[in-house]
Amino acid sequence: MSPVSILLIGFAMSTDAFAAAIGKGAAMRKPRFSDALRAGLIFGVIEGITPVIGWLLGRAALEYVEAFDHWIAFGLLGALGVHMIINGLRPDEGAEEDDTSRHHGFWRLAMTGFATSIDAMAVGIGLAFLDVHIGVMALVIGLCTLTMVTCGIMLGRVLGGMVGKRAEIIGGVILIIIGSTILYEHLSGAVA
Repeated sequence: MSPVSILLIGFAMSTDAFAAAIGKGAAMRKPRFSDALRAGLIFGVIEGITPVIGWLLGRAALEYVEAFDHWIAFGLLGALGVHMIINGLRPDEGAEEDDTSRHHGFWRLAMTGFATSIDAMAVGIGLAFLDVHIGVMALVIGLCTLTMVTCGIMLGRVLGGMVGKRAEIIGGVILIIIGSTILYEHLSGAVA
């Protein structure tokens, strides 16, 4: 596989995470670059690990993971999206409190990162049957995701300032749309 193909796969695998990061950035109250970089690192590491897991699973049993990966992504992203919408509809308890870690802690970011990386796991399964060095591919996917998520959080910051303090609702809707799109693409691909 050519270096250009590997890079294109890396960016393609990071688009879901980028869209989710825009929603997260919009929901956060004035995220700093360090917040964006932290989220990028969390997403990047997870997105880099999942193709390796998929590659290992692909060596063992392709049809078992491929049969339900889209349902896992849909369920996790949908649940996180609904949770974000509910939080966005709640009245502020400490209106001027600037605590982004309360709403966007490690575990929530990790769950979102995992949910958006299910497709990278499926790609890893496919790579198990190709002549590709999985370590290089995982590194490229992780670095692309780190970059895209960091940029997405900062872009979401700008959008969040324009739409106000209820931007978390937008982030939740984005996560639900991403999950629904993943489900639709897999189901329509299975029918065709």
